Amino acid sequence: MTEQIRLRDSVALCEEPGTAGVAEPREGGSQSCAPGSVYAALDLGTNNCRLLIARPSGDSFRVVDSFSRIIRLGEGVSTSGRISEAAIERAMAALTVCRDKMVMRNARRLRLIATEACRAAANGDAFRARVADELGIKLEVIDRETEATLAVTGCLPLVDPAADGAILFDIGGGSTELVRLERPRDIPRAIPAMAGWASLPLGVVTLAEKFGGKNVTRESYAAMVAEVARHLAPFVAEHGSNLANSHLLGTSGTVTTIAGVYQNLLRYDRRRIDGIWMNTADVTCVIERLLSTSYTERAGNACIGPDRADLVLAGCAILDAIRNAFPLPRLRVADRGLREGMLIEMMRHDGAIAAA
Repeated sequence: MTEQIRLRDSVALCEEPGTAGVAEPREGGSQSCAPGSVYAALDLGTNNCRLLIARPSGDSFRVVDSFSRIIRLGEGVSTSGRISEAAIERAMAALTVCRDKMVMRNARRLRLIATEACRAAANGDAFRARVADELGIKLEVIDRETEATLAVTGCLPLVDPAADGAILFDIGGGSTELVRLERPRDIPRAIPAMAGWASLPLGVVTLAEKFGGKNVTRESYAAMVAEVARHLAPFVAEHGSNLANSHLLGTSGTVTTIAGVYQNLLRYDRRRIDGIWMNTADVTCVIERLLSTSYTERAGNACIGPDRADLVLAGCAILDAIRNAFPLPRLRVADRGLREGMLIEMMRHDGAIAAA
């Protein structure tokens, strides 16, 4: 119990009222952390558990530790309505690693979020109560608009400064968020702002469970694309015009995997992925290549592996539906997103880095 108490105490000193952590701040306690404090952001998604620990540095931050593991928390939720016991055990194991890393790094300011699986599952509250009781981690279930906003905050530096804006998308395990970013036309080089957003109740896990992910035919792939397009139509109707000087900006395992396959990487390397530009022909070529491979071949690809082999084509189908709806010639790939957005928001709030 020592580590749990230490983690509780660290959050009690630095947590803001109304945000999630392990405990509410002590009465009269500080709501921000001292310069040089360690910050931690945890994203418990439908497919992945990700942690980023960092210190403020200049106008951004320097990563001091990280963790990522595929846990498939939302496996079966779309059909059963519940998080399975096997998925809970996988999540508990991953969260234990995250807890230990936060304690070891003496993280003094935390934000710990959960997304679609915990939003949708009937036993989501019971799962979060167990996490709080056994690990001392109090997960905050964020709504879809907050999820979209955090993705924007994390990815905004990758919008082309010469572009009028971008269509940002985040393909998750249980949902897909889209944001139209626009620059004010009367303010040259202004920071792009959210002009509209949407959340589709489809992600790589839910889509693969519905249509199959291991043995994907051309017909089943087309059916996946059509299903996504149907959900996407209202957002396209409102935001599908006046995009001549815009580009796509994607953050998710789908786009980073496509970028890795495109470069024929023998091992995934974030430095080779984050910020890379791909044109539409390059993306099409990679997707066609993946469509022509078997599940075994996909599992053997160093940038996919057995954990993603049955999900990657569902992600490609979501991407293709977005590309069809917004036929922009360039895609920028982001290996960043919610965790980076949380870190930036906390550090700006504390004055540890400059506000945008």
